[in-house]
Amino acid sequence: MPIAETELHYHDPYELMVAVILSAQCTDKRVNIITPPFFNRFPNIDSLANGTEEEVFSLIRSCSYPNNKTRHLLGMARMLMKDFNGVIPRDVNLLQKLPGVGRKTANVIASVAFDIPAMAVDTHVHRVAARIGLTYKAKTPLDTEQQLVKYIPENRLNIAHHWLILHGRYICIARKPKCPECGLRPVCKFYQKLISKNTINPQYQTS
Repeated sequence: MPIAETELHYHDPYELMVAVILSAQCTDKRVNIITPPFFNRFPNIDSLANGTEEEVFSLIRSCSYPNNKTRHLLGMARMLMKDFNGVIPRDVNLLQKLPGVGRKTANVIASVAFDIPAMAVDTHVHRVAARIGLTYKAKTPLDTEQQLVKYIPENRLNIAHHWLILHGRYICIARKPKCPECGLRPVCKFYQKLISKNTINPQYQTS
């Protein structure tokens, strides 16, 4: 993945925050359709903080869980205005105080918006890291994060997050990984296990 970066469209930390909140259990492609009219109506934190549930819902209704995300977006903006003077914090722990912002989202904001070394673990990262063999018996996203942070050089954490996400999205797909297209076969635990068991299905065969 020579160009390893988020596929969400944004121009500043506020827009990234909104996009990442919307992206939970929703495709980046759908989020990128929703956000242009959303940002036209709510161009900054202050305008969103003064918005109504009806307005926000009408603009994000085509994404997954629009009711919850409406509350999260409004709560996030209002807390930022009330407790942070309208400025998005750079600290992961402070970010997690905001409605709709879990550890993964906080790490994405810190890493992508502020270039702070952080490893955001979503379902792709959690699954792909285990399948390749980068983690061992990691039962939770936090387990995965802690193992990856321990072994990946700090100056590679930000890009490694995107490498793993994009690899899981386009190559190491959950049900039918595209092993013939994958350059990681020589070091992949999953592929080596298939070879050792002599059970390589046609879909995994190399040319």
